Amino acid sequence: MAVEEEGLRVFQSVRIKIGEAKNLPTYPGPNKMRDCYCTVNLDQEEVFRTKIVEKSLCPFYGEDFYCEIPRTFRHLSFYIFDRDVFRRDSIIGKVAIQKEDLQKYHNRDTWFQLQHVDADSEVQGKVHLELRLSEVITDTGVVCHKLATRVLECQGLPIVNGQCDPYATVTLAGPSRSEAKKTKVKKKTNNPHFDEVFYFEVTRHSSYKKSHFDIEDVDEVDKMEIRVDLWNASNLKFGDEFLGELRLPLKFLRQSSSYEAWYFLQPRDNGNKSLKPDDLGSLRLNVVYTEDHVFSSDYYSPLRDLLLKSADVEPVSASAAHILGEVCREKQEAAIPLVRLFLHYGRIVPFISAIANAEVKRTQDPNTIFRGNSLTSKCIDETMKLAGMHYLQVTLKPIIDEICQVHKPCEIDPVKLKDGENLENNRENLRQYVDRIFTVITKSGVSCPTVMCDIFFSLRESAAKRFQGDLDVRYTAVSSFIFLRFFAPAILSPNLFQLTPHHPDPQTSRTLTLISKTIQTLGSLSKSKSANFKESYMATFYDYFNEQKYADAVKNFLDLISSSGRRDHKSIEQPILLKEGTLKLTVKKVDGNSSCRFMIKRAQGRKRFGMKNFKKRWFRLTNHEFTYQKSKGDHPLCSIPIENILAVERLEEESFKMKNMFQVIQPERRVLYIQANNCVEAKDWIDILTKVSQCNKKRLTVYHPSAYLNGHWLCCKATADNTPGCTPCTGGLPANIQLDIDGDRETERIYSLFNLYMPKLEKMQEACGSKSVYDGPEEEEYSTFIIDDPKETYKTLKLIIEGVATLEQEHAQYKRDKFKKTKYGSQEHPIGDKSFQTYIRQQSEISAHSI
Repeated sequence: MAVEEEGLRVFQSVRIKIGEAKNLPTYPGPNKMRDCYCTVNLDQEEVFRTKIVEKSLCPFYGEDFYCEIPRTFRHLSFYIFDRDVFRRDSIIGKVAIQKEDLQKYHNRDTWFQLQHVDADSEVQGKVHLELRLSEVITDTGVVCHKLATRVLECQGLPIVNGQCDPYATVTLAGPSRSEAKKTKVKKKTNNPHFDEVFYFEVTRHSSYKKSHFDIEDVDEVDKMEIRVDLWNASNLKFGDEFLGELRLPLKFLRQSSSYEAWYFLQPRDNGNKSLKPDDLGSLRLNVVYTEDHVFSSDYYSPLRDLLLKSADVEPVSASAAHILGEVCREKQEAAIPLVRLFLHYGRIVPFISAIANAEVKRTQDPNTIFRGNSLTSKCIDETMKLAGMHYLQVTLKPIIDEICQVHKPCEIDPVKLKDGENLENNRENLRQYVDRIFTVITKSGVSCPTVMCDIFFSLRESAAKRFQGDLDVRYTAVSSFIFLRFFAPAILSPNLFQLTPHHPDPQTSRTLTLISKTIQTLGSLSKSKSANFKESYMATFYDYFNEQKYADAVKNFLDLISSSGRRDHKSIEQPILLKEGTLKLTVKKVDGNSSCRFMIKRAQGRKRFGMKNFKKRWFRLTNHEFTYQKSKGDHPLCSIPIENILAVERLEEESFKMKNMFQVIQPERRVLYIQANNCVEAKDWIDILTKVSQCNKKRLTVYHPSAYLNGHWLCCKATADNTPGCTPCTGGLPANIQLDIDGDRETERIYSLFNLYMPKLEKMQEACGSKSVYDGPEEEEYSTFIIDDPKETYKTLKLIIEGVATLEQEHAQYKRDKFKKTKYGSQEHPIGDKSFQTYIRQQSEISAHSI
């Protein structure tokens, strides 16, 4: 989800690898061990949670998390919790990285010391204040100075224990005085509107003729401050919870009698000494935060056109896309945006065919074909991840789920056998799993996505033409991807391919490792398969599969997925699971059946909707229907056909005083109101539901952003419940679920990479000049580049550098224009925004304008 900024779209995303924690403090009990998990939070909103690692003070998580960030945030935080069966889980410590500091740790493993957590430090949100210092003439003719403090509103306050009933206290404090006043409590909202004014007498009365502060009054004013504290009104015996504070010295008002601004709330300094960081342990993280500033499509035309014609350039090594792979530090950096861009414009097959054919021509040994981490390999890997994700869901997920849930013993290493386990029984358990997975893979050829099959056909033809004397190379060229780089990694790490939510437990992980090794060897079609195993127990186990039928099955499967005449059999389409999880909904059954006639109705005896009206249910979305049941695995309570989803839109918080809500609108004004657990999950559900229903013929064009309550729509105040919507539905998204790609965003990413590696582009230009001047040995500093045609490569490099320079100028101009228009203290850039303060300092160096 992009944030619109005057002709520019800003996308934020983060990819996180949560490695491990070490040296956590011992549990104060005889066991001393802990059951720990880690959460990922945007400020204080949890968006991801790892599995629980039991009985460890050095828990290993090994989990990856990626999300598009749908809102502004100040901190990316990680909390380590200790599970408590009988009480609320306790926080051991946290790592909080400010948004402006994320680039310091970009894409590198870093150990962070865990910091102490207390209520006074857990602050988020902002407050809108207006302060006015004025002279007041009393009835007796004397003058005093009064301060009017207007608390208008707050935004983004934290939700404490599932609720937020905020109020504010306003205190005028000085060396010898303290006067406090309080707003009303606003129920069930973390965006309260107060709009209350409080008056304070700042100076003592003086004669009317004396219109300025005397010396004593000036000293007093300079030492005074106005303090605004936000609190959550709590019914707990521990008292109200602190939400944040703001301290402003009054001396800054002497320059201006009136001042209105937004401020970030700050933590409270209560004088307590926190624990030493070393006492809490540390956490290993790898964080990749990306912020893309995307212009309208026409800005990218020159660079995009240059990239898209890469497949037609002769030789392909002189193309813009291939050059990007040459200059990037890692091929993966280049492959991700290139694949997405070419997929979006339908050019992925000719591009991969061109670079694969060039790589095959450079390969001398058929046994090493596509075995390196080349641009070709990385691009095919990324294509399979994007286009083949649902293929994996259909093929592997049912068996992977069973392996994770049943926990059959499958250890076949005699040294690692546990007490009571039988080696032969374990081998049989493992053999059955391998047999089932092998069978389901080799019979899934008709389900393999078309784009993958077209690429495999190209690989097969290139390899067979290059190595005509090797009859097996047409198979190994394809199997090196489909088995070695697709199925085997998905079995080994199912969480990375969205087959499981978390990294499997150690026993399951070991089982999956053994299965993955065997499947990889079965698919390799090598002559001496037993020699592929370093471990003797694996070679012994593989004897089960030394039959010709397994090799024949692999070849038949590879023939099918790499055949030019192959067509998908879609006449009998299997349901594909797209998403599932626990959500809350409000529902009333009609006539005691599951007809899914959902309507808003107050619960008996209640005046307003509350949390009790919302029930937790397990939701499942396939490409056929949207269902929910009481618990996972139960019979569905309701099924909504995809063609009956007319719109999926966000629901404004005012409807039920609840965040992260959305609505699924059906025929005959039936509406399902659903609450997600956090903003990222809400966005994911809205996006996937919108995509899967995008082609419905009766989709709505308008909707109501709020609910129908108390006899009227809260948004437009219309009283008739059948009043057409008052707000246009959000813009349509591509109907292709697998390939929802923004071409302009990918081009912007490629521009950013070219800009980052500009010194290498210039070095490559020098290399082209050097090679074209004389045909002698290459200089060592140029030997890393593949340059088949120096003249053509030089031409392309010149065009790339010109296109990057043009876009760089546009970005610089946009920053200058934004700098002129932006006001520090506005709602978008509250006072206390360190990232904006840094931005101001940077722009001040290149601009004569001030804010």
